[in-house]
Amino acid sequence: MDKPWKISRGPIAATELDVEKANAINVLLIRPVGVLPAKAGDSVLPFAVGLFNELRPLLKPDAGVTTLRRATAAYVHCRRYYFASAQPDSMRHGLDGEPVEPLSPEDRLVAQKRFLSLKQNTGKTDASEQTATVPAPLLSKSEQIRAALLGKRNAAS
Repeated sequence: MDKPWKISRGPIAATELDVEKANAINVLLIRPVGVLPAKAGDSVLPFAVGLFNELRPLLKPDAGVTTLRRATAAYVHCRRYYFASAQPDSMRHGLDGEPVEPLSPEDRLVAQKRFLSLKQNTGKTDASEQTATVPAPLLSKSEQIRAALLGKRNAAS
């Protein structure tokens, strides 16, 4: 995994969760920005370097910079954003959503590694949730005898 991918998966479509994260950013701004997906199925577009500095002047007066930073971090540190950034033909985009420059091979490789790490961790979480069993409740000796006697009584009826 020391080389960036060579086969493109094409545009990476945003999910409902990606749109929710994008909306969390847009709600803090005086106007929505074109680099963020507006609906599920829109492309996830990697940000141009320094884009956060362009977002800050668009911040609503009652919104904090820290809140914007956290909302932006939640968006750019998600699996589909990394997947979009890792594509061989991935481009960085400005506020309006227009391509600005290609991602460097180094940035694509970092995105690829982070995507695979998140994908692997998600798979482990899913697998552990599916295989987790609920232990049987511990019963005292008298509760075990009572349950056995009640079971026999119900079976005889």
